[in-house]
Amino acid sequence: MNRFLLLLLPWPVLAQTVVLENQTVRAEFDLAGGSLMDFQLTAMKLNPLSWDSKGTAGLARARGHFLCFDRWGQPSAAELQNGMPFHGEATHARWKLDGQSRGEARMSVTLPMAGLSLERTAKLAGSAAMRVTETVANLNKLGRMYNLVQHATIAPPFLDEGTVVDANARKGFMQGSPMPNPEEPPVWWPSAQQEEQTVNLRHLTNDAQPNVVSYVVDEELGWVTAATPAKGLLIGYLWRVREYPWLNLWRDVSRGKPAARGLEFGTTGLHQPFETLVAKGRIFGRPLYDYLDAGGTATRSYAVFLARIPASFQGVDKVSYDGARVTLAEKGADTRIVIETGALFPD
Repeated sequence: MNRFLLLLLPWPVLAQTVVLENQTVRAEFDLAGGSLMDFQLTAMKLNPLSWDSKGTAGLARARGHFLCFDRWGQPSAAELQNGMPFHGEATHARWKLDGQSRGEARMSVTLPMAGLSLERTAKLAGSAAMRVTETVANLNKLGRMYNLVQHATIAPPFLDEGTVVDANARKGFMQGSPMPNPEEPPVWWPSAQQEEQTVNLRHLTNDAQPNVVSYVVDEELGWVTAATPAKGLLIGYLWRVREYPWLNLWRDVSRGKPAARGLEFGTTGLHQPFETLVAKGRIFGRPLYDYLDAGGTATRSYAVFLARIPASFQGVDKVSYDGARVTLAEKGADTRIVIETGALFPD
């Protein structure tokens, strides 16, 4: 009688990516976690979003610009025991590619514990921009609260000691300040406070390192940019403040060198479990969570763009959008950088 040895091996998990490109830019999404892992000018081949959480290759993990969904930060002790990960399930899930052309892709993910789903459409806009629209749906039979934070994270080699971050942020607070009123006293952009030392968040050098600092924006559109003059490149984001009322900035220094900067915008500015968010309610009059009734949906959009800059670039003073183009005004100069985009936000 022939004898056969059955060797049971785990089914291989293959890394799968979605690439969008035109003559100017290339964008790449990782379906193992849904991250925008690469966004670069084709001629420069420099990816600002090169940060990687260093999980197991091929398995879902956070990379570059990833999505914190259904929460931002830690679960409660009971939720953690039941398997809810930090920042929610989205970066631990396999995303589905629903359709793709050369310049546009549709992808989606379902969160089994949260009972939520998200459909994303990413489309290259103009020459050096991409617009992303995401719709959250509540699959539960009951309403529930949730949060959605865009965790865009820049890293070396784009990020260096000369990288300058600018934003139209205003009043903010330190996440490490004691509850229940961490916003008292407030900090004001671009300042943050760390152990009696004032830190300028436009820069990241080997100074005292504050934890996450969260700010509100008072204008209709929020924006944040990171420019590295020595590399000749700038990356920026633009969003509707009514959809994403908070800008959250995170910094990491390793061995005296800049290692990462989080340029995060989202529906919350408090890095706490839902129980704490409910108890606090609002900070600076802004909500700390969103709510969807049973079967409800909510749609939000943002744009990400790239621009070449000179070695003398001093940073961004203002970002404006007229429905067809994004214009960057340089600090202390009359220089204007115009990026043709077409329409970035749905009516």
